[in-house]
Amino acid sequence: MADATLDTTRPEIGKSLVVGGSSTNYHDIGEGDPVLLVHGSGPGVTAWANWRLNMPILAEDFRVIAPDMFGFGYSDSKGRIEDKQVWVDQLAGFLDGLGIDKVSIVGNSFGGGITLAFMIAHPDRVERAVLMGPAGLNFPITPALDKVWGYEPSVEAMRESLKYLAWDHSRLTEDLIQSRYVASARPEAHEPYHATFGGADRQANVAMLASREEDIAAIEHETLILHGIADQVIPLDSTVRLATLLKRADLHLFAECGHWVQIERMASFNRTVAEFFKSGLKA
Repeated sequence: MADATLDTTRPEIGKSLVVGGSSTNYHDIGEGDPVLLVHGSGPGVTAWANWRLNMPILAEDFRVIAPDMFGFGYSDSKGRIEDKQVWVDQLAGFLDGLGIDKVSIVGNSFGGGITLAFMIAHPDRVERAVLMGPAGLNFPITPALDKVWGYEPSVEAMRESLKYLAWDHSRLTEDLIQSRYVASARPEAHEPYHATFGGADRQANVAMLASREEDIAAIEHETLILHGIADQVIPLDSTVRLATLLKRADLHLFAECGHWVQIERMASFNRTVAEFFKSGLKA
């Protein structure tokens, strides 16, 4: 096991933790109770790209830890991943390597599905959870998600993919499009991404990220679910169904917001998540 800061000025690259021969790139800032941020599965995503606007604010109150999941960003590739348990085991080993027994978790989209699976597998290691536009249930794949997972690197394809994620397209600056394109086009980034998500049967990916409903219904943790009303990627009815399954969940809907709650409603997201982790659900 090794833990080192990589010698680079690129903001996407933070520290490196090697557990069981596999390396996880991650960011670790702030002090206090640990909060783990698990990113989504858009092309070119990294933990930094997903959470860059949230980590400094949340770090005012918490120790904020944001890893690149296997097959994303600058963590190791596992080739085609056909079982979400690979990522659940990554999180467990990653926390072990950091010497952390228990965390609160924020899971975005794909990360929401992994967070649910982690809560089921390791209930004693989770304090509270926030699920944002989450996967985790089986639903008919949306056209937006199908397009995002079917991405092939080009600047125009990245522009179109990001339009599915954001409600306010003025946020899609050329700098953002170019930076996400460059991140997505690296062979070590696109090849594992395409191997896992880009196959012909992308509906199978939705099922792979889903947990059994009876296991979800047995979760005892206080959970906050966030969803943008204009989200094209994860259907709102799936999130509402998830909220009814989780016995201790509140659902918060955000107006004028797509799949990027943490970006398009940044201030509200940061405030809501911090207050929830500080105090839990109100009676």
